[in-house]
Amino acid sequence: MIALVFVTTFSIKIPVPFTQGYIHGGDSMIFVAAILLGWKYGALAGGLGSALADLIGGYTHWVLPTLIIKTIMGALIGLIAQKSLNNKRLLSISQFLGMLVGGTWMVLGYYGAAAIIYGSFIVPIYSIPWNILQFAIGLIIACLIIVALKKTSIQEYLK
Repeated sequence: MIALVFVTTFSIKIPVPFTQGYIHGGDSMIFVAAILLGWKYGALAGGLGSALADLIGGYTHWVLPTLIIKTIMGALIGLIAQKSLNNKRLLSISQFLGMLVGGTWMVLGYYGAAAIIYGSFIVPIYSIPWNILQFAIGLIIACLIIVALKKTSIQEYLK
């Protein structure tokens, strides 16, 4: 899952010049990892996969904030969704809520990190809509993947 987060973050990249960042598909794999494997693996995959993508992708000033933000994101998703980890339903309320809370944390975390990096609480406001878009697209992709995987015997295999 670390590799999947890395690949979907690193290879599916849409630069956003005025934020000095980019939109990517990596959040979808963080959602999938945390929901299917639990909070520990979600945190590990989210933090390491995303930070590695920033490191190799030339966004070295974001490596530490990304490691912290995405680790907490994966943990939050998994902790909230863990009630339904072995749930037979295709997508439970707690899983969806976990993705919403994790995505909201990511948006707020990057806003705060950017405010510290740029020394302004005004400049990073422009990153909020882009981070919301990234999180929303990731949520939609993850929902499709999770529903598809739950129709298979993946849950039995993961036990």
